[in-house]
Amino acid sequence: MERRRFLMAIASGPACLGLRPAYAEPPAKTPRIGVMWHAANEEEEENYLSALKRGLRSVGYIDGRNIRIINTFADEHYQRYVSQAEELVKEKVDVIVATTMPIPLVAKGATTTIPIVFVLVPDPVGLGLAENLARPGGNLTGTSTNILEISAKRLELFKEGLPSLSRVAVLINPANGVAHRLYAEHTQKAGTGLGVACEVVEVSGGDSKEIEPAFSRISERKMDGVLLLNDGMFYRERINIGRIALKYRLPTMMFSRETVVEYGNLMSYGPHLQLLFERAGTYIDRILNGTKPADLAIEQPSKYQLIVNLKTAKALDLTIPLPFLLRADEVIE
Repeated sequence: MERRRFLMAIASGPACLGLRPAYAEPPAKTPRIGVMWHAANEEEEENYLSALKRGLRSVGYIDGRNIRIINTFADEHYQRYVSQAEELVKEKVDVIVATTMPIPLVAKGATTTIPIVFVLVPDPVGLGLAENLARPGGNLTGTSTNILEISAKRLELFKEGLPSLSRVAVLINPANGVAHRLYAEHTQKAGTGLGVACEVVEVSGGDSKEIEPAFSRISERKMDGVLLLNDGMFYRERINIGRIALKYRLPTMMFSRETVVEYGNLMSYGPHLQLLFERAGTYIDRILNGTKPADLAIEQPSKYQLIVNLKTAKALDLTIPLPFLLRADEVIE
């Protein structure tokens, strides 16, 4: 008798067994992550977009399967950031990822409710993006490059690698706003203690076409080298900057490994930027699982890299001290 009732229940459908049919479950909402990039396309952002996807994959998210990444590209036209941020807010994305300055400031102005994860911010508290590193408050959190605090170290290493260095141009992109101004001030202060005169040189109008004229001015002023801060335009133009630096025979101190692996730029010191983009994936995961950005501590870099390109040194007829080369994380020959 029990067997007959069981067979009748199966024939009548899942409801008779007290089960909910699979097709009755509402589809899970796929989280949408809006990412604001400074460059023109995915190819130009490949290094860091891949790192972001690796970070998401490490916590169980795969783009196109259980999460959707919506990329926006400004092509170095910073005035586009406002409309792109407004569009992501209008689309009601679940999280906005703000990469490099000044994007986080623009995103903050566009929304006070959508969580924002920033990456590569030099001084979140000083720039007004957070109340403090431990508990940011508001709707923003993320990773800091800590670049202001290592300004003295970068200049110190530049001097150590080139002992005759006495006059350095600090090349800044005025479109990057207050971040570059702060960095320039810190570097000049560090130069005073190191006996290195630091002169700020702007790329006129924040236009990549003005990079070579800036180097020309630096050469005319008989400067010994050029120090550049992490900047979207400088990153995109890294190969061009290396070519120009060789043309004017000016050694450069860059800000990441990716900016010196190509022939032309001399050295770099800074945080492992791809690791910071990977960490963004963890922030996104925790936010999607209910943690408020205000309660997520801002992380600072755990690893810094000193990279030296010996091919460039030889082309510039520079001799890098052996103890300095032994300190480097990587020497490109």
